[in-house]
Amino acid sequence: MKKSDFYRDFHVNLDLVVEAHEILRGELGEEIPGVRMDEEHFEHAVVTSITIETEEGVKEMGRPRGQYITIDAPEIRQNNFSVHEEITEILAKKLIDLMKLSEDANILLVGLGNWNATPDALGPEVVDKSLVTRHLFKYSPEELKGKLRKVSAIAPGVLGLTGIETAEIIKGLVEHVKPDLVIAIDSLAAGSLERIGTSIQLADTGIHPGSGVGNRRLGINEESIGCKVVAIGIPTVVNAAVIASNTLEALMEQLKTSPTLYKLYKGLNPQAVHHIMNEVLSPYNENLMVTPKEIDTLIQTTARIIAGALGICLHPGISREEYERYLQ
Repeated sequence: MKKSDFYRDFHVNLDLVVEAHEILRGELGEEIPGVRMDEEHFEHAVVTSITIETEEGVKEMGRPRGQYITIDAPEIRQNNFSVHEEITEILAKKLIDLMKLSEDANILLVGLGNWNATPDALGPEVVDKSLVTRHLFKYSPEELKGKLRKVSAIAPGVLGLTGIETAEIIKGLVEHVKPDLVIAIDSLAAGSLERIGTSIQLADTGIHPGSGVGNRRLGINEESIGCKVVAIGIPTVVNAAVIASNTLEALMEQLKTSPTLYKLYKGLNPQAVHHIMNEVLSPYNENLMVTPKEIDTLIQTTARIIAGALGICLHPGISREEYERYLQ
């Protein structure tokens, strides 16, 4: 079975464009028309930029035209401050290139997600660690004059907590605050265990909260809220169906390498395997999401990296030491 068919049959949504691109390109056996990919390699990270340039690319990828940047850094999981600093610097540089902010830009940070559910709390945690200045912009210390941008922030919660679509809340804020840019931070769903907490996706096309876990909400993009939106996301969960499928694939490969078991492999019916997976996952309607035990630490680490990168981008006139001082 093709991976794309598997994801469709088991209602697995891929939030990471780099994963969707890899699967589609592999099945086509050629480059995707209207889609351009570039890679950069750093000591502790690989940056993949995918640009959907044409309507044909939009149709093939099933995503809006725009730029999608993924920073893969497996060492985020390690407690290594110097590595985290390098990743923060890389993220900041990519954000600066993507946002193209003027010196007097007005920015609204939006921490999407449910602060009561750890895997979904990335957005609120980033907001909590970010330096907001709009409320005291005119009264900032004299030594910071000309070094700050106007930054406001909110963690609006989720529909189940507020009874209000998040996009509606943000649209109301945009009409009042009138930002030049909205930066939305959210938890994502990955298509592989390796990417949980270690891949950072940037997009200049906005975001659909909850799409990765099957709770597709009203999109937060320029069309819906009237302001340009840059999205930052990190995968914190993976669908259990993906884990089951990967396990079966590994088993199949093992069977193929053993002469005594090869006949068993040849006799397996793919439809029967598909049916077994359906039976096992049926109590949760194929919507069981898995997160690692150390997700609390991963959320804190990745929130610090994102907040640090945002500090570099939004307040370029102050050092990291000054940033942390005024954050307190």
